[in-house]
Amino acid sequence: MADGEKLIPINIEEEMKSAYIDYSMSVIVSRALPDVRDGLKPVHRRVLFGMHELGVRSNSSHKKSARIVGEVLGKYHPHGDTSVYDTMVRMAQEWSLRYMLVDGQGNFGSIDGDSPAAMRYTEARMRKIADDMLADIDKETVDHQLNFDDSLKEPTVLPTRVPNLLVNGASGIAVGMATNMPPHNLSEVVDGTVAYIDNNEIEIDELITHIKAPDFPTGGIIYGYDGVKEAFHTGRGRVKIRAKASFEEVQGRECIVVTEIPYQVNKADMIKKTADLVNDKKIEGISNIRDESDRNGMRIVYILKRDAIPNIVLNMLYKYTALQSSFSVNNIALVNGRPQLLNVKEMIHHFVEHRHEVVVRRTQFELKKAEDRAHILEGLIIASDNIDEVIAIIRASNNADEARNNLIERFKLSEIQAKAIVEMRLRQLTGLEQDKLRTEYDEIMLLIADLKDILDKKERRMQIIKDELLEVKEKYGDERRSVINVAGGDLSMEDMIPDEQVVITISHAGYIKRTPLTEYKTQNRGGVGQKASSTRNEDFLEHLFVGTNHQYMLFFTQKGKCFWMRVFEIPEGSRTSKGRAIQNLINIEQDDSVKAFICTQDLKDEDYINAHYVIMATKKGVVKKTSLEQYSRPRQNGINAITVRDGDELLEAKLTTGTSQIFLGLKSGKAIRFEESKTRPMGRNASGVRGVTLANDEDEVIGMVSVHNFEEEILVVSEKGYGKRSSIEDYRVTNRGGKGVKTISVTDKTGGLVAIKNVTDSDDLMIINKSGIAIRMSVEDLRVMGRATQGVRLINIKGNDSIAAVAKVMKDEDDLEESEILDIEVNTEGATEVDDTEEKDGTEIDNPDTEE
Repeated sequence: MADGEKLIPINIEEEMKSAYIDYSMSVIVSRALPDVRDGLKPVHRRVLFGMHELGVRSNSSHKKSARIVGEVLGKYHPHGDTSVYDTMVRMAQEWSLRYMLVDGQGNFGSIDGDSPAAMRYTEARMRKIADDMLADIDKETVDHQLNFDDSLKEPTVLPTRVPNLLVNGASGIAVGMATNMPPHNLSEVVDGTVAYIDNNEIEIDELITHIKAPDFPTGGIIYGYDGVKEAFHTGRGRVKIRAKASFEEVQGRECIVVTEIPYQVNKADMIKKTADLVNDKKIEGISNIRDESDRNGMRIVYILKRDAIPNIVLNMLYKYTALQSSFSVNNIALVNGRPQLLNVKEMIHHFVEHRHEVVVRRTQFELKKAEDRAHILEGLIIASDNIDEVIAIIRASNNADEARNNLIERFKLSEIQAKAIVEMRLRQLTGLEQDKLRTEYDEIMLLIADLKDILDKKERRMQIIKDELLEVKEKYGDERRSVINVAGGDLSMEDMIPDEQVVITISHAGYIKRTPLTEYKTQNRGGVGQKASSTRNEDFLEHLFVGTNHQYMLFFTQKGKCFWMRVFEIPEGSRTSKGRAIQNLINIEQDDSVKAFICTQDLKDEDYINAHYVIMATKKGVVKKTSLEQYSRPRQNGINAITVRDGDELLEAKLTTGTSQIFLGLKSGKAIRFEESKTRPMGRNASGVRGVTLANDEDEVIGMVSVHNFEEEILVVSEKGYGKRSSIEDYRVTNRGGKGVKTISVTDKTGGLVAIKNVTDSDDLMIINKSGIAIRMSVEDLRVMGRATQGVRLINIKGNDSIAAVAKVMKDEDDLEESEILDIEVNTEGATEVDDTEEKDGTEIDNPDTEE
């Protein structure tokens, strides 16, 4: 250690604490947080003041950015040149600031995140609105402080006429706190501020009628209003922003076209991430993405696949990409040098207080100037009234000081007045100039009286603030860019999709689609039908079902598994399209196939799911009942619905309320009717109990009906197009497990039974045969017949064709035209699981030969 040096031990913990507190306070006060009065951080303020001092105003020519940055660095901002240039660049970007403060010339970057050109290549000047932020700065309206080397003075705040904090917002990360303020529309902010000036007790709810919501430079849709309201009331909130999208057809393909994206979203990054999601199969339905943005505006085009539903794809984009993002409002600003969380009324209050102080200080400055000038004019007027004597005194004096003293002594003048008289020009001795002096003096006395009146009366000062604000609105106010969707919020996907009724068809090879019911027209009985679907070779439509878009779809496979889907998730197809393979929609095994479907209402409604059952029937005559609640929690790979025995397969599943009666129809032309209550509810893994005894090994169950309205009739359809309806009362109630009674006379002409339905006169029938021909007819055209008859011809069958599926359609009473609405058989009653032990119960057999 050198001579004279000594070690001073210090506590490192205390030293770290004090050093870090100093640093954090410096970051909070001098770097990251904006001042509540002018809405600027120190670096922004210094850039604008530096440009003002350099004379680079809105009415001057552009100057090289490097020169402006050098000016700000050398005089006011002792940090890196990058921070200063980046700040200036941001103030010139239309996608960053709602109202730009700098007018840039050259490459100032892009919304795709491209860097601006180096400062030696770009030029800048202030915009007119920035001039208004610095107006009156030379009139001692704001306090100044010494710069970093105490050689110059810089303003501590700008005397802004623009409520910049609300209008342009701010964001910054300090130590232990951050700020994130959204921009707002200038016209709305001025209206809100004026309303506050008129009534300082105004409620925030009333302010919101003026300042409706944030207004982002990139536009977009503010989705939901709760977050906005919370932010206005508390200073914190979450504002959801969505891109502005529309549907277009481009070269025959459906496209989603985005013209505005959320604030602070990098367009190029967003497109790249979306493409990655599409490649990873996280978002389905997009075949290509094109960025067609140019100098005329933004245009991002998502080209959809042919079977994609635009609404669903758009919702997926909102869900998984930055097309929907949220802005977390956190209104922290410096109030008297201390960080404070502010609501909208407090921000307006502090701005108005600042403007009031500026007006007072400006008026005091102008009053002092006016009084000084009036004082000089009084002296000049005395001199002009006594001009000969004044000239004589000046001529008789040896020097200027003597002349001044002699004048002071003779006319009782002040030093300043005497100096002004001595320095007076000869032309001021003309009569015209003397008149001018008196006129100017009269005017200045009026001005002094007016300025004193302003200082005496607060209401006059407030009126001046209002007038200047309205002038700012007149000059810079514009229309909102961000649209407000008040009804938005956490809308689910189905809210975007109309709840139309649709026909769902599944082909033998497992292709599924949904088609709006309106594509099918009613024909008379015996018609040939219209083409319903183009299927592949040897494929045919095997199932036809009717539902509405918002319902839940349960798929039951022949192996006894259950899968879960929303109806609107089934791809839409035209009447003639073949649809999508079911394997692509649900994780079904290769050797399994869908056999039954149930459309239900909301599976999250506990009362609903506990009051309903699923009842199932297999080809071998087994039935089973299970509570719907057991199917309300779907799994990706499906869940077990029933344990199917060897050689059997699941045939039907119906939704019931537990009080209906069950009809099972057999291929041999028989049917059985029993009470649903005869089968007790079972778990999902049970295999069920016997529902009907088959006549022989060739026989099988072809359908199940659950009936709770006994005014309905039973309709049966045979393979070769014959059908009839019979009264329910023709079938007596027996125990389950019996052999059943004859329901149609089966002959070679009619073919075996293929369908059994419960119908009323208000129903229509839709029949589809294996070649894809569909026909729709009214049930009321069919008369009620006895059980044992063979029925009437419903559809003309050509060649070896036969009926594949029959569905029931309900007419819409409100629409007497041809577009009837299909009513899905949702009211089928619940099936429950069955133990093998129950199989031997209730096997009473009805006399198979009993006929009418």
